[in-house]
Amino acid sequence: MPAYAVGHKVPDSDSICSAIALSYLKTQIGEDVQPARLGELSPETLFILDKFGFEQPELKMNFADTDGIYVVDHSDRIQGPDDIDNTTVLGIIDHHKLGDITTSTPLECWIRPVGCTNTIIKMMYDFHSVEIPKNIAGAMMCAILSDTVIFKSPTCTTADIKCVEALAEIAGIEDYKALGMEMFEVKSAVAGTPVRELVMRDFKDFNMHGNKIGIGQLELINLNLVDDMKADLQADIAALKTEGDYHSVLLVLTDIMKEGSEVLVVSNNDDLTEKAYGSATVDGKVWIDGIMSRKKQVVPPLQDSLA
Repeated sequence: MPAYAVGHKVPDSDSICSAIALSYLKTQIGEDVQPARLGELSPETLFILDKFGFEQPELKMNFADTDGIYVVDHSDRIQGPDDIDNTTVLGIIDHHKLGDITTSTPLECWIRPVGCTNTIIKMMYDFHSVEIPKNIAGAMMCAILSDTVIFKSPTCTTADIKCVEALAEIAGIEDYKALGMEMFEVKSAVAGTPVRELVMRDFKDFNMHGNKIGIGQLELINLNLVDDMKADLQADIAALKTEGDYHSVLLVLTDIMKEGSEVLVVSNNDDLTEKAYGSATVDGKVWIDGIMSRKKQVVPPLQDSLA
C-alpha cells in the first residue's frame, strides 16, 4: 500500500501540482508515494494538467488504509482529510501559517514564508539532487505563477521568482509571463458557471478562536466580469453561511490588474471588516485597495480581530 501526497479540500493549482511534484521526488529517492486530491479541480488547474500532459490525481477522501500521507499546501486540520487521525502524517510541506495538525511520531517538515508550496518543493529537489522532468517543471512553474499572481502578490519572494525562471528553462517555456496571463484568462472565465461553483472554486475553512470562518477567492483580470452576478454571489454566501453554520463567510473578488479586492461579507458581526481591515462594509461589500493575498492580507488581521 503506497503513501500519498495530498493538498487541502477544494484543491487549487498549488495543492495539485505540489502533490504531483512531491510524489515524483519521493519515488526517486526510494519511497512509494502517489498524488491524491480532496475534491474536483478548477478550470485553471485542468488547464495546467492538460498543457503538460498529466492525468488528474486520484480522488481519495480516506487515508486510513494507506502507509501515511504527506500534507502539502496546508497544515490546518479543518482543510485536510477527515480521517487524518487514522493515518500517519509523514511530513508537512507548506507556505501558510502553522496550523493545528499534530502527530505522535516524528515527521519531515519543510515550511517556508514564500509565495507557493512548489517553490519549497523546488528547494527539496535541489537538496536531494534530483532532476526535475520537463512536464513537472512546467506544472510547478504555473502553480507558482498562480499563487504569486504573476509576481504581483505581496507574498511573492525572490525565491519564487528565481524558481519560476529556473523551472521555465527546464520546461522550455520562453515567455512564462504570457503563459501566466493565459492561465489567468482561463481562471477569470465565469460566464455560464453556476454561482455556487464560483463561490467554492477557491474556498477554505478556518477555525478562528472557535469561530468557523469560510473564505473564498476569485482572482479576475477585470472585476467587471462579475458585475452582473454580485447580487447572486452575495445571496449564495448568505445561504452557505446558514448551511454550514458559519460565523462568517467572505468572498474576496480580486482584480489582479487594479491590485485590490472587493470583499463580499455575511457575518454575525456587523463590524467584521471595520475591525479587521479598517474599512466598513456597505450593503455587504467593501473595496480594499492593495489586498491580493488571502493567506497574508485577509486571514491574519481577521483572525486577530476575532481573538
